Amino acid sequence: MNSIRYFTALLLLLTIPSVMVFWLLIHPFVRFWRRQTPAVTYGLVCLLISGIMAFLFRMRSYLMRIEFGTSYILFISGILCLFGALFIFWGIRKQLTLRIMVGLPELAPQRYSGILLTEGIYARIRHPRYAELVLALLGYTLIANYLVTYVVFLLMLPVLFLVILLEERELRERFGEDYEKYCRDVPRFLPKLRGKGVTRN
Repeated sequence: MNSIRYFTALLLLLTIPSVMVFWLLIHPFVRFWRRQTPAVTYGLVCLLISGIMAFLFRMRSYLMRIEFGTSYILFISGILCLFGALFIFWGIRKQLTLRIMVGLPELAPQRYSGILLTEGIYARIRHPRYAELVLALLGYTLIANYLVTYVVFLLMLPVLFLVILLEERELRERFGEDYEKYCRDVPRFLPKLRGKGVTRN
């Protein structure tokens, strides 16, 4: 169990900050990146992220020196979070293509126009992918039970919210009134207790 927790914590340490950097490099500067090719964009960003991951790996002994041991209550709670994330993933898997996942419609809207997702789970909440991500990372964080994993998870939350606001701004530019109406009808994260989601004209 200790080995599972250690490698889970190490994976979180390497990936969560890297994902945050990816978001903060892409979304605020999307107009700049659109003047580049997606290959150049991903090449430069991935090069920087690789450097960050290498640095964090070298510092792992220092960063991971505080851990709280195995807690089966937290372990079970983490597994429940992972099942919740899996449930959301099952709802978005058919609509969320790989192109959308890696951000090609944002980086190259002329080539990858994309569509406004409003069906299925997207008729209940606007950002199921991010809800899935938070639940999954929370689950792994609880399983690992290292101080550094709690810190990076908590730091991720305001960054994620900022990214969501930037993404929504970009979607408003691409889809205009259709997205405005979608935002009025569908909440960001928590589904309405009543109602039928997106209304149709």
